[in-house]
Amino acid sequence: MDRIRIRGGARLKGEISISGAKNAALPLMAACLLSDAPLTLTNVPKLADVQSMAELLRQLGVAVDWTPGTALGEGGRYVLTAASLSGTTADYDIVRKMRASFLVAGPLVARAGQAKVSLPGGCAIGARPVDLHLKALEALGAAVQLEEGYVIVRAPKGLKGARIAFPFVSAGATENALMAASLAKGETVIENAAREPEIVDLGDCLIAMGAKISGLGTSRVTIEGVDTLHAAEHAVLPDRIETGTYAFAAAVAGGEIELSGTRADLIGSIIPLLQAVGTEVQETNRGLKVHRNGVRPNSVDVETEPFPGFPTDLQAQFMALMATASGTSHIKETIFENRFMHVPELKRMGADIKVEGDMAIVTGVERLKGAPVMATDLRASSSLVLAGLAAEGETIVNRVYHLDRGFERLEEKLRRVGADIERQNA
Repeated sequence: MDRIRIRGGARLKGEISISGAKNAALPLMAACLLSDAPLTLTNVPKLADVQSMAELLRQLGVAVDWTPGTALGEGGRYVLTAASLSGTTADYDIVRKMRASFLVAGPLVARAGQAKVSLPGGCAIGARPVDLHLKALEALGAAVQLEEGYVIVRAPKGLKGARIAFPFVSAGATENALMAASLAKGETVIENAAREPEIVDLGDCLIAMGAKISGLGTSRVTIEGVDTLHAAEHAVLPDRIETGTYAFAAAVAGGEIELSGTRADLIGSIIPLLQAVGTEVQETNRGLKVHRNGVRPNSVDVETEPFPGFPTDLQAQFMALMATASGTSHIKETIFENRFMHVPELKRMGADIKVEGDMAIVTGVERLKGAPVMATDLRASSSLVLAGLAAEGETIVNRVYHLDRGFERLEEKLRRVGADIERQNA
């Protein structure tokens, strides 16, 4: 099993090319099931989760044609053609690896009238039930039942437009509802819809395929169902979580890096936070430039929120930054109830962190100490790498297969800007 070795203390300088967003690519790939015509996606990152989704689509009868990018950070090209479906079952073996596999449920029942999808797996960061996905499909007229670990959704006469009011914001449930409603008869209104850029990206792709959608990026989205969708080409938007992670890396290690191929609006809530910490952020014609000198970061309090607030997917990385900040910060996690599993590993490196319910109280130390640590989930993996950049001595991050689910060649991107980091075979 691979591991990553980091020797801390090196300042970062250079350019990192930001890859396409994993959390946009996966629902976009599922959207191909809505049409028998080809869907061409560009700027698709080469990640384990993307490969898992491609394998699931192949099992459903989708022809998958992949052309890799030629440079680090340059996305690949997928042509996905679901001319005819060979089945409507998403097996446990794939769905258990990746929660986003459940996104095939909406498109399958919308187009084929039925779907059988295993209850999902993914990172162990909380329950993350699929209840809202199912309630949305039921509102559209589907019958739902649970049977031996599978969700069976049926709508043999098709879906019908409806009002879907989510009790709380869910990106995945919004995506499933958005795709299913695109082929439903009549008008669907989604209230309390997720507003993330990845939702807008999916909606833009569906519109390119012929869907009629308005209100994207707001909490009220309206979809007028159409009979069929057609061929389209769409570029996956830049990964805002990768953008934020590398911006925090510059703040952790010090130095100056340019993040190319990304946009400031994708991390709107992050920029003032970085500035409050003592990091300069400047827009360029290629992306963003991030700079911090050798002064210790300032402590800043933060609370995770749905977009446009501070994203839960950057909470662990921000905690690594606060671990060496001057003063005490309070980090409140409001999205997932079990997303502090990286805390014991950071404490192994000398971090001073106390957890009280949904609050982590981080008192910065002068310097972290390198240590062997264990990654527990995707975003925790990257936080341990960032901590290693700031630590004295050598840090070994084990179980980095989590990283490969969401970061494309992270160690190589950091090495190119001066980090002393390498992947090793354990």
